[in-house]
Amino acid sequence: MTSAVVPVKGLASSKSRLLPYLGRDAVERLAIAMLGDVVAALREVPTLSRVAVVTPDARVAKAAEQIGAEPLLRRYPDLNAALDGSAEDLAGRDDDSVLVVLGDVAGVRATELERLVAAVPDGGVALAPSSDGGTSALMRRPWNAIEASFGPGSAAVHREHARQRSLVFVELALPSLAIDIDEPADIEAALAGGSPGAGPRTRAVLESLP
Repeated sequence: MTSAVVPVKGLASSKSRLLPYLGRDAVERLAIAMLGDVVAALREVPTLSRVAVVTPDARVAKAAEQIGAEPLLRRYPDLNAALDGSAEDLAGRDDDSVLVVLGDVAGVRATELERLVAAVPDGGVALAPSSDGGTSALMRRPWNAIEASFGPGSAAVHREHARQRSLVFVELALPSLAIDIDEPADIEAALAGGSPGAGPRTRAVLESLP
């Protein structure tokens, strides 16, 4: 069985770099819209048995349930603990696999998620890097093949963890997973109309901003 989990911060601390430009209400609406687009893409992937959202925020958990994801309302000390803890929750067996997708890759396409899931053999790891060397999505088969190590430069860290365990490691440059929305320039890129652009929920929020 293959499950997917999307981590989302509490709304009060989401997208702090956009806060001076958009204000709190718009930032929170944007965070929920991006989550909706990510979950919608995941639900289109036929090989995924479960799609869950792990968050410490009850409002995010409620929104996740409303858009068809399984809410995991949990408090963990950091992002990576949340990802490994929720992966263990979702995995019914030791050989189950789990896909992690960050909640702000709002242009993600289901076809590219399918490519990532299909790319990794048993006992391997597949990764889609972000444009800054981080990790936008991580597929582990089994779910605990390596520990989650999201953060700056995490693509190289995940690669090294796989090497140390002599695991097959596949890295795919997937355009719709390469860019998240963290800065004002990211908003301009998301609205530019090119590929990957923004998903419909995200675009609706961005176009409503003054």
